[in-house]
Amino acid sequence: MSTFYCEYCGTKFPLIANLTAVPCYRHPNGPNKGRHKLYEGSHKSQYTCKYCGATNNSIANLTSVPCPRHPNGSLKGYHAPTL
Repeated sequence: MSTFYCEYCGTKFPLIANLTAVPCYRHPNGPNKGRHKLYEGSHKSQYTCKYCGATNNSIANLTSVPCPRHPNGSLKGYHAPTL
C-alpha cells in the first residue's frame, strides 16, 4: 500500500483524496488557510531543503523548522523539500 505525504508539513495519508481534503496547519498562506499539497518527489532516506540545503530524515522534521534562506525572508517560512 502506498503512502502519500504533504509537501508543506510531511503528514502521511493513505490516499491522495484524503490528503487534498484536509486543511494544512503549515500552509504558506497561514495555518489551515489552504489544503495539504501532495509531495511529488520520490521517497528518500534524506530530504533536502531547496532553499538552503539543510537535510533531515523525514519531510515532517525538515518542514517543521524555519529556513534561514526562505524567499520571504530569513526564518519567515519553513524549509521546503526538493523533489
